[in-house]
Amino acid sequence: MPRLGVYTDYNYSLSGGRPYAERAFAIFIAELAQRLGRVTVLGKLSPDGESRYPLGDVDFVPLPHYRSLSHFGPAIRGMLGSLRPFWRALDQLDCVWIMGPHPLAFPFALMARLRGRRVFLGVRQDSLAYVRTRHPGSPLHIVVARGMDLAFRSLARRWPTIVVGPALARQYSHSRSLLNLSISLIRSGDISDDVTRDYSGELVALSVGRLEAEKNPLALADVIAALRRLDPRWRLVVCGEGDLHAALAERVRELGVADAVELRGYVPHDAGLVDAYRAAHALAHVTWTEGLPQILYEAFAARLPVVATDVGGIREAVGDAAILVPPGDPQGIAERLAEVGRDAALRDRLEERGLAIVRSHTLESESERAAEFIRVESGV
Repeated sequence: MPRLGVYTDYNYSLSGGRPYAERAFAIFIAELAQRLGRVTVLGKLSPDGESRYPLGDVDFVPLPHYRSLSHFGPAIRGMLGSLRPFWRALDQLDCVWIMGPHPLAFPFALMARLRGRRVFLGVRQDSLAYVRTRHPGSPLHIVVARGMDLAFRSLARRWPTIVVGPALARQYSHSRSLLNLSISLIRSGDISDDVTRDYSGELVALSVGRLEAEKNPLALADVIAALRRLDPRWRLVVCGEGDLHAALAERVRELGVADAVELRGYVPHDAGLVDAYRAAHALAHVTWTEGLPQILYEAFAARLPVVATDVGGIREAVGDAAILVPPGDPQGIAERLAEVGRDAALRDRLEERGLAIVRSHTLESESERAAEFIRVESGV
């Protein structure tokens, strides 16, 4: 079995001597480790990180922490300080899976090749679209992001690449060897066949995701305001945290719908989020940019109808299992949610097609696809 190292620019923490991650991607890595026998995760060790997602039975190599690339000085020091521990970690690895584009991805890939290790590239979202929404008034950020994106695609011509969703698969179609993966965190036993909902009374639109610029969370206030004009039975539950939490709270007050909105903050998947999916009547997903969001699979597994923006690889991945609306159209999202609330035949169709998709993209099946790709391409 190949000894795999995985690098992502995420924050990690330690609790009881065990590593935890800030992002749910850790669940996928933990499952992958069971299939490969040994995985080493390399990432920033946050001094005040929250212990959310256990990495399971993996080795962990801590790298110096920095808040973000926007904090230029600390980021440069942190990245320079990451080179030595990465070089040492290569002693125990046969191959590395490096997520990018990211400034550290390039020296890490070069170091791995100098040591004769196989390099796998990983891409989870359209980084250029991400930067455009995060820094719309900064031409420098966009120029740098475009340069890194082009450089990462150039590396993909040499090394096997794993991407998330069909949109990224098209962008990296020139890769030496390409795996189009769905990062599903839904186990086959998590898929619900017996969820029933009553649409005759109060209705709940659920939103799940980070409250950050690229996710367009402020649009949720406009969605619920428009939706209640169409059907006053609807209310909105938002599960997520981020820099725009206060701005979203202010926006719902400005629109006079604060009494119809509940901002729950971060809700663990295994401690409340599954119940939120099952208690809701529709999922509203309003992001500006996306690869292939995990929350769609979570909604499908709970038989929850989905109304989402038509961005990234969503349309090609889910087809007509979700109602798709152009980005930046909260009125359109509201109108389709109202349609879900009154059309039982539409709900039934969405539920059945969503179930079919999630059953074919489970945590078990997708992690095995990734493991087999790494086994074959590593030659170990």
